[in-house]
Amino acid sequence: MTKFKTKLLVAIISLIIIVLLAEGLLLGQVFKNYYVNTFNERMERETIFIAKYIQENGGISEFIQQGKTEDLANLHDANFTIIRNDGTILYDDNVNRNNHPERHEHMLKSITNQLDRDKQSGFVEGSKSLQYFYKTIQKDGAIEGAAVLSNEIEAIDQVNSQIWWILTISLIASLCIITMFASKIASRYSRPIEAAATTAIELAEGNYRARTYERSSDEIGVLSKSLNILARNLQELQISRDLHEDRLETLIENIGSGVLQIDHKGHITMTNLAYKQQFNMEDTDLLYKVYYEVIPSAEIIAIIEEIFMTEKSIKRQVLIPLTIERKHFEVYGAPIIVKNDEWKGIIIVFHDITELKKLEQMRKDFVANVSHELKTPITSIKGFSETLLDGALKDEQALYDFLKIILSESDRLQELIQELLDLSKIEQQDFVLQIESVNVSTILEESIAMLCGKAEEKNIRLVLESKSPSLWVEGEANRIKQIFINLITNALNYTTSEGEVKIEASEDADNVRVVVHDNGIGIESKELPRIFERFYRVDKARSRDSGGTGLGLAIVKHILEVHKGKITVESCPGKGTSFTVLLKKHIR
Repeated sequence: MTKFKTKLLVAIISLIIIVLLAEGLLLGQVFKNYYVNTFNERMERETIFIAKYIQENGGISEFIQQGKTEDLANLHDANFTIIRNDGTILYDDNVNRNNHPERHEHMLKSITNQLDRDKQSGFVEGSKSLQYFYKTIQKDGAIEGAAVLSNEIEAIDQVNSQIWWILTISLIASLCIITMFASKIASRYSRPIEAAATTAIELAEGNYRARTYERSSDEIGVLSKSLNILARNLQELQISRDLHEDRLETLIENIGSGVLQIDHKGHITMTNLAYKQQFNMEDTDLLYKVYYEVIPSAEIIAIIEEIFMTEKSIKRQVLIPLTIERKHFEVYGAPIIVKNDEWKGIIIVFHDITELKKLEQMRKDFVANVSHELKTPITSIKGFSETLLDGALKDEQALYDFLKIILSESDRLQELIQELLDLSKIEQQDFVLQIESVNVSTILEESIAMLCGKAEEKNIRLVLESKSPSLWVEGEANRIKQIFINLITNALNYTTSEGEVKIEASEDADNVRVVVHDNGIGIESKELPRIFERFYRVDKARSRDSGGTGLGLAIVKHILEVHKGKITVESCPGKGTSFTVLLKKHIR
């Protein structure tokens, strides 16, 4: 900002120089004219005086005869000449007659010519500011001659030169003094302006914390104060805008639904974390690219195009395949129209309703399965009871067989109802575990002892491999035992004769790990995500023959959840299945 000060100082000094030069030229010319006019008037008066003096003393001839020219020599400079009207020089005391005889003679001839034209007085100007003044001398009413005074106005030139020297020195001195004061004045007035300009530049660059000094109460002070008020207002607006932007960005980024904004040209201008996670994409794959080049679903593209054409909001449910799974989305799209009906683009919101769809399907399956599972034993009990009432009571063998079947179906019905009650109890929010220290190795041994008879019936080898006789965890012993009984039972049910079920137990710093592995029929990969659903059966015919209710794995999953544990499954059709259970040593 020193340029402003320099420019201001140069402008002031230039103006002062111009004014001083103009004033000097004007004063020099005025002084010169004044001295020239004064000189000419004096010479003219002296010439008239001498001519009158000669005329009063009897004229030229008598004046010369009486020798009075010596009296005049004491009254004026040695530049006096007396000529007759025919140009004859009667008396000459002019220095030019010796210094410049030709010029002197020429000037006298010019005066003689003036006398011939009856001019009584006047002057003739020669070179180098040489002037000859003359005045006619009359005798008896006729012009006898003229008195001539001449002088080179060297004195005037000297005075004029001195004046110019004085003006030049005065100009330089004035310029120095004025420059010093102008510099201070320029600094005084330019400093707040420079500070205000610097602050304005900072504000223009977005630094709203910049401030300028408020030193005075004049216009510059008002400017500085107004600039500071503007800066404070801008800072408050910026803080408010940043706060709203942060809130909006936080809301959009952390909202559970995917968000996609498209401008009026079809370019994607904004997305959020949920959308990128839902579709496994990055910002570089989306931002500032045309929507139909990066959106994988034709249904979504059709919705976007429909919004562009109709400028109306749309809400639809779509099923989109993503890698190995398919997800259900409720897609809401709306046009972005601001004031003056200006079209800005559209915004698309993706609500993931896959879990809702799954829950809805699970509810339908649950109702259907419960109805079916309850209907089968009840139908059997009712059918055999009616058969007995119709006369089979008399046949002891038939009576025994039918009652045995009725008892079996009643046990199955009781088991189903008990498992439903267990599952309902575990899912309740107020369910509380009776936490204690539990030895998993002991529970596994007890579970194998309970199921070894079933394994022997199918000629299946049941093996326990534990790396430690004491694997302690926190939990409820009966619930943990229920986990392993269900898993081992399933392994025995789905393993063919001469097969093997192996249980491996180990531990690390935080968890106890139990793997139940069988070499049975295995599970297809597409079935794995659903095996923990209620009443879901991989092989419905086999599971029904084995007496399962379809609730065992669901109960296992929920018991592990309340114990803050995990269960994973790996399976290969025809080779077997492995369930891995992780139980935390400390859950409190």
